[in-house]
Formats: sequence, structure tokens, C-alpha cells
Amino acid sequence: MSITVTGRKMPVTDALRQYAEEKIGNSMKVMDIDPLVAEVVLFVEKNPANPRPACCEVTLRTKGHIIRVEECEEDMYAAIDVAAAKVVRQLRKYKTKVIDRKLRATDESARAIEPTAAGELDVEGLMEELASDDEVVRVKEIAFEPLTEEEALVKIDLLGHDFFAYTDRDSGLVNVLYRRDDGGYGLLKQTEG
Repeated sequence: MSITVTGRKMPVTDALRQYAEEKIGNSMKVMDIDPLVAEVVLFVEKNPANPRPACCEVTLRTKGHIIRVEECEEDMYAAIDVAAAKVVRQLRKYKTKVIDRKLRATDESARAIEPTAAGELDVEGLMEELASDDEVVRVKEIAFEPLTEEEALVKIDLLGHDFFAYTDRDSGLVNVLYRRDDGGYGLLKQTEG
């Protein structure tokens, strides 16, 4: 378990770094998932109309899955506290939906005496910040991993994003899963031909 604390356009004091490492570290220890790497980014939004300018962004990486949490509060310590609580919830969700499901699947396959293919692909993104406001400000390159619709639902939930693109395991075509404003999810499927 490793934790990296950085500041985006702000210095991070030793006390703030120690507080973030302690809170996020305690949240990670609760679930006992290994290997688990955390990147904590602290920043303050400059908009004076924003009542909660202090933000804590936590990205957890473990065995092909990425769990992301971002919380903003009135001060940085409160933002870290809220993000740490949300990390525990996301890790619990990850453990119940992903790890426990894999364990059940291996138990069922052992009973059926049929081997299962457990090929996990690591989705590593490359992010690039550009300086101009009228251009693309973020580029992320990803490898589309073959997933089922159910696996994609788990990933979008763990990431906390509004959409998730993946390759359908059965058809080999690109699908985009998105969160609807009125609740539930929508699925955009690529047509063949």
C-alpha cells in the first residue's frame, strides 16, 4: 500500500500531507485489499462564488481497476475527511462487487470442474494538460478492454464517471455506457458494418 500526496498549483505542508496520508491510509487499511496504490491530489478552486473551494481528489489503483473519489469542502481538512469516508464506501463496493464475485465464480467453476479464463487487462490512462483554453485541455489514451455489460456497470460505478467506453466481449465492437440524468444507465452500441 503506497500513498502519494501532491498539490495542484498549491504547496502541501507537512501537516497537511501527514493528515491526508493518515486518513486515506486508514480508509485503505479497513478493506485490506492488496496491492493498492493511492494518489491524492489537493487543490483550491479560485472561483470566489464557490462556497466549497478546497478539493481532495483520490485515485486508487488495484489489479486492473481504478477507483476515483473527488470531494470539495470549505477547508482542506474537511475535504480530506469526506473523501476518506467516500473511499471506504467505494472500496467496500469494489470488494463486494468485484472480488467477492470472482471468488463465487471460482467456487462455482470448481464445482462444475470447468476451467475459467481469468485474463485481466490493465486500463492505464495517459493524461496530458494543454495550456490553451480554446483547445482540447485533456487527452486520455486508453486500451479498450473486452468486458461484458455487467462488468462495465461495475467499472463505471467504481470510477464515479458519467460515461465509460469499452469493447463488448461477445461482439468485439465499441460500446459506451453512460449515466442518465433521470436515473439508470444508457448504452450506445456500435453498429456492425
